[in-house]
Amino acid sequence: MLDICLLGSGGMMPLPRRWLTALMTRYNGSSLLIDCGEGTQVAIKEKGWSFKPIDVICFTHYHGDHISGLPGLLLTMGNAERTEPLTLIGPKGLERVVNALRVIAPELPFPLRFIEITSPEQVLEIGGYRITAFRVNHNVICYGYCLEILRQGRFSPENARAEGIPLKFWNPLQKGQTIQDLDGKIYTPDMVLGPPRKGIKVTYTTDTRPVEAIVRHAQDSDLFVCEGMYGEKDKLEKAKEYKHMTFYEAAALAKEARVREMWLTHYSPSLIHPEEYLNEVRKIFPQTMLGKDGKSVELNFEEE
Repeated sequence: MLDICLLGSGGMMPLPRRWLTALMTRYNGSSLLIDCGEGTQVAIKEKGWSFKPIDVICFTHYHGDHISGLPGLLLTMGNAERTEPLTLIGPKGLERVVNALRVIAPELPFPLRFIEITSPEQVLEIGGYRITAFRVNHNVICYGYCLEILRQGRFSPENARAEGIPLKFWNPLQKGQTIQDLDGKIYTPDMVLGPPRKGIKVTYTTDTRPVEAIVRHAQDSDLFVCEGMYGEKDKLEKAKEYKHMTFYEAAALAKEARVREMWLTHYSPSLIHPEEYLNEVRKIFPQTMLGKDGKSVELNFEEE
Protein backbone atom coordinates (compact mmCIF):
# COMPACT_ATOMS: atom_id res chain seq x y z
CA MET A 1 0.00 0.00 0.00
CA LEU A 2 1.27 3.45 -0.98
CA ASP A 3 -0.23 6.67 0.44
CA ILE A 4 0.17 9.78 -1.71
CA CYS A 5 -0.65 13.38 -0.82
CA LEU A 6 -0.28 16.47 -2.97
CA LEU A 7 0.75 18.93 -0.27
CA GLY A 8 1.06 22.01 -2.47
CA SER A 9 -0.39 22.66 -5.93
CA GLY A 10 0.82 26.21 -6.61
CA GLY A 11 3.61 27.58 -8.74
CA MET A 12 5.70 30.73 -8.36
CA MET A 13 4.06 32.18 -5.23
CA PRO A 14 1.85 30.81 -2.42
CA LEU A 15 -1.77 31.91 -2.29
CA PRO A 16 -4.13 31.92 0.73
CA ARG A 17 -5.52 28.50 -0.20
CA ARG A 18 -2.68 27.15 -2.33
CA TRP A 19 0.74 26.21 -0.97
CA LEU A 20 3.77 25.81 -3.21
CA THR A 21 4.91 22.61 -4.84
CA ALA A 22 5.35 19.44 -2.80
CA LEU A 23 4.24 15.81 -2.96
CA MET A 24 4.58 13.30 -0.11
CA THR A 25 4.36 9.51 -0.18
CA ARG A 26 4.26 6.99 2.66
CA TYR A 27 5.28 3.35 2.30
CA ASN A 28 6.30 0.71 4.80
CA GLY A 29 6.75 3.17 7.69
CA SER A 30 8.89 5.61 5.72
CA SER A 31 8.01 8.85 3.94
CA LEU A 32 9.37 10.43 0.75
CA LEU A 33 9.00 14.03 -0.38
CA ILE A 34 9.29 15.44 -3.90
CA ASP A 35 10.04 19.16 -3.83
CA CYS A 36 9.67 21.36 -0.78
CA GLY A 37 8.22 24.75 -1.61
CA GLU A 38 7.44 27.44 0.91
CA GLY A 39 4.72 26.27 3.30
CA THR A 40 5.42 22.56 2.91
CA GLN A 41 5.71 21.89 6.63
CA VAL A 42 2.45 23.77 7.24
CA ALA A 43 0.78 21.61 4.58
CA ILE A 44 2.10 18.46 6.27
CA LYS A 45 0.65 19.65 9.57
CA GLU A 46 -2.69 20.45 7.95
CA LYS A 47 -2.77 16.93 6.49
CA GLY A 48 -2.04 15.42 9.90
CA TRP A 49 1.01 13.52 8.66
CA SER A 50 4.38 13.42 10.43
CA PHE A 51 7.74 15.02 9.60
CA LYS A 52 9.90 12.51 11.42
CA PRO A 53 9.54 9.50 9.05
CA ILE A 54 10.71 11.51 6.00
CA ASP A 55 13.80 9.62 4.86
CA VAL A 56 14.17 10.87 1.27
CA ILE A 57 13.60 14.27 -0.38
CA CYS A 58 13.84 14.52 -4.19
CA PHE A 59 14.17 17.88 -5.91
CA THR A 60 13.13 18.49 -9.50
CA HIS A 61 15.20 21.70 -9.72
CA TYR A 62 16.33 24.65 -7.63
CA HIS A 63 13.84 27.42 -8.27
CA GLY A 64 12.59 28.93 -5.03
CA ASP A 65 9.03 27.61 -5.28
CA HIS A 66 10.42 24.05 -5.22
CA ILE A 67 13.05 24.26 -2.47
CA SER A 68 12.52 27.36 -0.30
CA GLY A 69 10.66 25.37 2.37
CA LEU A 70 13.64 23.13 3.08
CA PRO A 71 15.48 25.04 5.87
CA GLY A 72 12.36 25.28 8.04
CA LEU A 73 11.50 21.63 7.42
CA LEU A 74 15.01 20.52 8.42
CA LEU A 75 14.78 22.51 11.65
CA THR A 76 11.37 21.03 12.44
CA MET A 77 12.65 17.51 11.81
CA GLY A 78 15.59 18.25 14.10
CA ASN A 79 13.26 19.50 16.83
CA ALA A 80 11.37 16.20 16.52
CA GLU A 81 14.56 14.52 17.80
CA ARG A 82 15.36 12.83 14.54
CA THR A 83 18.81 11.24 14.44
CA GLU A 84 18.54 8.98 11.37
CA PRO A 85 20.26 10.12 8.15
CA LEU A 86 18.20 12.02 5.58
CA THR A 87 18.85 11.37 1.87
CA LEU A 88 18.55 14.32 -0.52
CA ILE A 89 18.37 13.69 -4.29
CA GLY A 90 18.56 16.32 -6.99
CA PRO A 91 20.38 17.73 -10.04
CA LYS A 92 24.06 18.59 -9.98
CA GLY A 93 24.77 21.32 -7.44
CA LEU A 94 22.47 19.89 -4.78
CA GLU A 95 25.00 19.93 -1.93
CA ARG A 96 26.09 23.50 -2.71
CA VAL A 97 22.48 24.75 -2.86
CA VAL A 98 21.41 22.99 0.33
CA ASN A 99 24.48 24.15 2.26
CA ALA A 100 23.73 27.73 1.20
CA LEU A 101 20.17 27.41 2.50
CA ARG A 102 21.49 25.90 5.73
CA VAL A 103 23.08 29.18 6.76
CA ILE A 104 19.87 29.59 8.77
CA ALA A 105 19.81 25.91 9.82
CA PRO A 106 23.47 25.16 10.51
CA GLU A 107 23.14 22.57 13.28
CA LEU A 108 21.09 19.44 12.79
CA PRO A 109 21.03 16.29 14.98
CA PHE A 110 21.03 14.06 11.91
CA PRO A 111 23.39 13.71 8.93
CA LEU A 112 22.46 14.60 5.35
CA ARG A 113 23.33 12.26 2.50
CA PHE A 114 23.52 13.85 -0.96
CA ILE A 115 22.90 12.05 -4.26
CA GLU A 116 23.49 14.34 -7.23
CA ILE A 117 22.04 13.34 -10.60
CA THR A 118 24.52 13.99 -13.38
CA SER A 119 23.15 11.95 -16.31
CA PRO A 120 19.95 12.30 -18.39
CA GLU A 121 18.52 9.30 -16.55
CA GLN A 122 19.46 7.69 -13.25
CA VAL A 123 17.93 4.78 -11.33
CA LEU A 124 18.20 4.46 -7.54
CA GLU A 125 16.98 1.77 -5.15
CA ILE A 126 16.07 3.44 -1.84
CA GLY A 127 13.58 2.66 0.94
CA GLY A 128 11.68 0.03 -0.98
CA TYR A 129 11.32 2.27 -4.05
CA ARG A 130 12.93 2.10 -7.44
CA ILE A 131 13.36 5.82 -8.18
CA THR A 132 14.04 6.84 -11.76
CA ALA A 133 15.08 10.44 -12.32
CA PHE A 134 14.76 11.63 -15.94
CA ARG A 135 15.75 14.92 -17.53
CA VAL A 136 12.95 17.20 -18.77
CA ASN A 137 12.95 20.56 -20.58
CA HIS A 138 12.85 23.66 -18.37
CA ASN A 139 14.96 26.83 -18.44
CA VAL A 140 17.26 25.32 -15.79
CA ILE A 141 18.31 21.70 -15.30
CA CYS A 142 15.17 19.88 -14.19
CA TYR A 143 14.15 16.26 -13.62
CA GLY A 144 10.95 14.27 -13.36
CA TYR A 145 10.67 11.29 -11.03
CA CYS A 146 9.12 7.88 -11.43
CA LEU A 147 8.49 6.00 -8.18
CA GLU A 148 7.94 2.26 -8.43
CA ILE A 149 7.25 -0.37 -5.80
CA LEU A 150 8.17 -3.62 -7.48
CA ARG A 151 6.40 -6.84 -6.64
CA GLN A 152 8.14 -10.17 -6.95
CA GLY A 153 6.52 -13.34 -8.23
CA ARG A 154 4.39 -15.57 -6.05
CA PHE A 155 6.25 -18.21 -4.02
CA SER A 156 5.69 -21.76 -5.29
CA PRO A 157 6.05 -24.58 -2.69
CA GLU A 158 5.61 -27.04 -5.54
CA ASN A 159 8.68 -25.67 -7.35
CA ALA A 160 10.68 -25.68 -4.11
CA ARG A 161 9.86 -29.35 -3.52
CA ALA A 162 10.57 -30.27 -7.12
CA GLU A 163 13.99 -28.64 -6.84
CA GLY A 164 14.66 -30.53 -3.58
CA ILE A 165 15.24 -27.30 -1.67
CA PRO A 166 15.36 -27.80 2.13
CA LEU A 167 12.47 -26.18 4.00
CA LYS A 168 14.80 -23.94 6.04
CA PHE A 169 15.84 -22.15 2.84
CA TRP A 170 12.31 -21.36 1.62
CA ASN A 171 11.84 -18.15 3.59
CA PRO A 172 15.16 -16.45 2.66
CA LEU A 173 14.68 -17.44 -0.99
CA GLN A 174 11.19 -15.93 -0.90
CA LYS A 175 12.78 -12.70 0.37
CA GLY A 176 15.14 -12.62 -2.61
CA GLN A 177 18.27 -14.04 -1.01
CA THR A 178 20.62 -16.48 -2.74
CA ILE A 179 21.60 -19.43 -0.54
CA GLN A 180 24.60 -21.76 -0.63
CA ASP A 181 24.39 -24.94 1.46
CA LEU A 182 27.27 -26.76 3.18
CA ASP A 183 27.87 -28.88 0.08
CA GLY A 184 28.32 -25.78 -2.06
CA LYS A 185 25.01 -26.07 -3.90
CA ILE A 186 23.49 -22.73 -4.89
CA TYR A 187 19.77 -21.96 -4.57
CA THR A 188 18.43 -18.81 -6.22
CA PRO A 189 15.06 -17.01 -5.80
CA ASP A 190 14.01 -17.70 -9.41
CA MET A 191 13.89 -21.40 -8.51
CA VAL A 192 10.89 -20.81 -6.23
CA LEU A 193 9.29 -17.60 -7.48
CA GLY A 194 6.91 -17.09 -10.38
CA PRO A 195 7.14 -14.16 -12.83
CA PRO A 196 7.09 -10.63 -11.34
CA ARG A 197 3.61 -9.32 -10.54
CA LYS A 198 2.31 -5.84 -11.23
CA GLY A 199 3.59 -3.34 -8.69
CA ILE A 200 2.66 0.30 -8.07
CA LYS A 201 3.94 3.16 -10.24
CA VAL A 202 3.67 6.92 -9.74
CA THR A 203 5.21 9.51 -12.06
CA TYR A 204 5.73 13.16 -11.12
CA THR A 205 6.83 15.91 -13.46
CA THR A 206 6.60 19.68 -13.37
CA ASP A 207 8.22 22.80 -14.86
CA THR A 208 8.79 21.45 -18.34
CA ARG A 209 7.66 21.46 -21.92
CA PRO A 210 6.21 18.18 -23.23
CA VAL A 211 9.07 15.78 -24.04
CA GLU A 212 9.28 12.15 -25.11
CA ALA A 213 11.00 11.15 -21.86
CA ILE A 214 7.85 11.97 -19.91
CA VAL A 215 5.71 9.64 -22.01
CA ARG A 216 8.31 6.88 -21.82
CA HIS A 217 8.69 7.00 -18.05
CA ALA A 218 5.05 7.64 -17.23
CA GLN A 219 3.94 4.67 -19.32
CA ASP A 220 1.15 2.71 -17.57
CA SER A 221 1.51 4.67 -14.31
CA ASP A 222 -1.20 4.19 -11.71
CA LEU A 223 -0.96 7.93 -11.03
CA PHE A 224 0.61 10.67 -13.15
CA VAL A 225 1.06 14.00 -11.34
CA CYS A 226 1.80 16.58 -14.02
CA GLU A 227 2.26 20.30 -14.31
CA GLY A 228 -0.68 22.26 -15.65
CA MET A 229 0.57 25.82 -15.37
CA TYR A 230 -2.15 27.30 -17.57
CA GLY A 231 -5.73 26.34 -18.32
CA GLU A 232 -6.35 29.21 -20.74
CA LYS A 233 -5.73 28.18 -24.35
CA ASP A 234 -4.36 31.63 -25.20
CA LYS A 235 -1.49 31.06 -22.74
CA LEU A 236 0.21 28.46 -24.97
CA GLU A 237 2.85 30.89 -26.27
CA LYS A 238 3.62 32.00 -22.73
CA ALA A 239 3.99 28.36 -21.71
CA LYS A 240 6.44 27.82 -24.55
CA GLU A 241 8.42 30.97 -23.68
CA TYR A 242 8.89 30.05 -20.02
CA LYS A 243 9.02 26.28 -20.63
CA HIS A 244 5.88 25.24 -18.81
CA MET A 245 2.81 23.28 -19.87
CA THR A 246 -0.88 23.85 -20.43
CA PHE A 247 -3.65 21.56 -19.19
CA TYR A 248 -4.17 20.32 -22.73
CA GLU A 249 -0.52 19.40 -23.30
CA ALA A 250 -0.47 17.51 -20.00
CA ALA A 251 -3.62 15.63 -20.99
CA ALA A 252 -2.07 14.64 -24.32
CA LEU A 253 0.95 13.21 -22.49
CA ALA A 254 -1.31 11.26 -20.13
CA LYS A 255 -3.27 9.84 -23.05
CA GLU A 256 -0.14 8.78 -24.93
CA ALA A 257 1.39 7.21 -21.81
CA ARG A 258 -1.84 5.31 -21.07
CA VAL A 259 -1.78 6.25 -17.39
CA ARG A 260 -4.65 5.25 -15.15
CA GLU A 261 -5.25 8.72 -13.70
CA MET A 262 -3.66 12.17 -13.93
CA TRP A 263 -3.62 14.99 -11.36
CA LEU A 264 -2.85 18.49 -12.62
CA THR A 265 -0.71 20.69 -10.38
CA HIS A 266 1.68 23.68 -10.27
CA TYR A 267 -0.95 26.22 -11.25
CA SER A 268 -0.06 29.77 -12.19
CA PRO A 269 -1.06 32.33 -9.52
CA SER A 270 -3.29 33.91 -12.19
CA LEU A 271 -5.24 30.65 -12.56
CA ILE A 272 -7.89 31.20 -9.91
CA HIS A 273 -10.53 28.73 -11.15
CA PRO A 274 -8.87 25.71 -12.79
CA GLU A 275 -12.19 23.85 -12.69
CA GLU A 276 -13.47 26.07 -15.50
CA TYR A 277 -11.26 24.22 -17.99
CA LEU A 278 -11.69 20.66 -16.78
CA ASN A 279 -14.46 19.59 -19.19
CA GLU A 280 -12.38 20.58 -22.22
CA VAL A 281 -9.32 18.80 -20.86
CA ARG A 282 -11.30 15.62 -20.21
CA LYS A 283 -12.16 15.47 -23.89
CA ILE A 284 -8.48 14.66 -24.39
CA PHE A 285 -7.95 12.48 -21.31
CA PRO A 286 -11.12 11.60 -19.36
CA GLN A 287 -9.28 10.51 -16.21
CA THR A 288 -7.92 14.01 -15.55
CA MET A 289 -8.35 15.28 -12.00
CA LEU A 290 -7.58 18.72 -10.59
CA GLY A 291 -4.88 18.59 -7.98
CA LYS A 292 -5.45 20.62 -4.85
CA ASP A 293 -3.65 20.99 -1.55
CA GLY A 294 -4.22 17.95 0.64
CA LYS A 295 -5.61 15.75 -2.15
CA SER A 296 -4.60 12.19 -1.36
CA VAL A 297 -5.09 8.62 -2.50
CA GLU A 298 -4.16 5.14 -1.30
CA LEU A 299 -2.78 2.86 -4.00
CA ASN A 300 -2.84 -0.90 -3.41
CA PHE A 301 -1.41 -3.88 -5.22
CA GLU A 302 -3.88 -5.43 -7.61
CA GLU A 303 -5.63 -8.55 -6.39
CA GLU A 304 -4.95 -11.65 -8.43
